[in-house]
Amino acid sequence: MKTDNSKTRILIADDHKMVRAGLAALLETEPDLQVVGQADNGKDAVAKALELAPDVVIMDLMMPVMDGVAATAELHRLRPEVKILILTTYGSSDGIAHALENGASGAIMKSADSNDLASAVRNVAHGERSVSEEIQRQIASDPPVPELTPRQQDILASLVQGLSNPDIAKKFGIRRDSVKEHVNNILDKIGAANRTEAVAIALRKHLLKI
Repeated sequence: MKTDNSKTRILIADDHKMVRAGLAALLETEPDLQVVGQADNGKDAVAKALELAPDVVIMDLMMPVMDGVAATAELHRLRPEVKILILTTYGSSDGIAHALENGASGAIMKSADSNDLASAVRNVAHGERSVSEEIQRQIASDPPVPELTPRQQDILASLVQGLSNPDIAKKFGIRRDSVKEHVNNILDKIGAANRTEAVAIALRKHLLKI
């Protein structure tokens, strides 16, 4: 937690160069904030955070190589003192909620104005939790589903691709009854009545890391 009067050091992680540049320009106008680095994917964000030791990482959710949720979890495991602020346009509450569960200290929408962004950065830098009202309402209205296991991710992706149980069994080298059990567990976990609804939920909530 930041306690002195020095500038708050910030790392920006977003896969869009213009977004990073815009955020950096906005934050650098604040006398107490300093952008010390940028990253264009989650893996690079973790590496640069370890190298640069920022006070705050502004983390996008949707990034290549390693997404924002995985990067948040990894960085929090390695450097829990580094605070993470999720900045997103993500339409689903699931990614945001899982990032908060995995160590993020706050979350704010990319549509927020510069004053709200700077305030959120300051809040998390000083050990406070800062989740915008918009995101709180979004999570309340669209409760997240539990995280899927890697195998469940694979099976759900196969359902989205329209594969049958025999096709899935052949693809992963497992028995058909095992596929059926996985599918039933997925339906229960995400609250779907059938395969079609599961596919719809997966797409709407961005459950697949593809």
